[in-house]
Amino acid sequence: MKSKVIERAQAVLKIEAESILNLIPQIDYQFESAVDLILNCKGKVVVTGIGKSGQIARKIASTFSSTGTPALYLHPAESSHGDLGVMTESDLVIALSYGGETAELNTIINFISRRGIKLIALTGKKESSLGLAATVCIRVTVEKEACPLNLAPTSSSTATLAMGDALAMAVLEMRGFGKENFAEFHPAGSLGVKLLKVKDVMQSGDALPFINSTTTMKDILTKMTHQSVRGAAGVLDLDSNLIGIVTDGDIRRFLEKNQNPFSAIAQDVMSINPKTVDASELAEKALFLMEQFRIQVLIVLDKNSTQPLKPVGMLIYQDLLAAKIR
Repeated sequence: MKSKVIERAQAVLKIEAESILNLIPQIDYQFESAVDLILNCKGKVVVTGIGKSGQIARKIASTFSSTGTPALYLHPAESSHGDLGVMTESDLVIALSYGGETAELNTIINFISRRGIKLIALTGKKESSLGLAATVCIRVTVEKEACPLNLAPTSSSTATLAMGDALAMAVLEMRGFGKENFAEFHPAGSLGVKLLKVKDVMQSGDALPFINSTTTMKDILTKMTHQSVRGAAGVLDLDSNLIGIVTDGDIRRFLEKNQNPFSAIAQDVMSINPKTVDASELAEKALFLMEQFRIQVLIVLDKNSTQPLKPVGMLIYQDLLAAKIR
């Protein structure tokens, strides 16, 4: 037999779930108009609301910001004390109030009306002051709150949050925002790491160990010991194109087979056709390549450049591990 606690919890989830599903037929041309306003906004999206609506507004603003639409939350009470200055004529306001008669929003409504700033309202009362003042009004109506007293904002706040997510995701899709864009805004997240490109992890600059085919053995060892990348040196021709690589293993094998190894030059020691990786390739794929062939260094090329064989950097196995690619 179910306890009252379990029954109440299940009832709350059922009511809130039904409240979200009941929003589906409420989505109409006003929703499309709201998406168009956001897509055509030249500034930022300012999301506002107070109380429980303020908490939901903060989350909606955060969702927009993380999915390609610059947005911030504006506290209605603070707006009367100077924070209205955050808004410009190129911005767009999204205001949340289930009843639509929140007195604290009046200052913002009056300000944006004077400035000609467009307003999207998310409210359960389309004929409310907020609904009538809005450029576009998205109706978010629920039959009842999940609160047994039908007082605490529960279903209404959940439904408003869901409608905000629907709005943000519709904008995301219309904007063509993809995984790579998401990773750029979430560099510390697991997806951000997973979508890192080789160019994000590689080492570059003049300190890299690149030599020419006539570099002496002594100078090769100096380069491989004192430059930022140790244990390998790329070999370039006169046009700075990659023609080979000298690794620690190449040198050890050469020393074993030659009586006078220090009379050699790079072309005597180098391995031709070294493994390379494109700068725009996923770092995760580069890691797989390095482990497959048991190599510690990959020379990075930019195959879309006018000199596709000219190295732009070096990728180090330990750097990939430090970046927690896996």
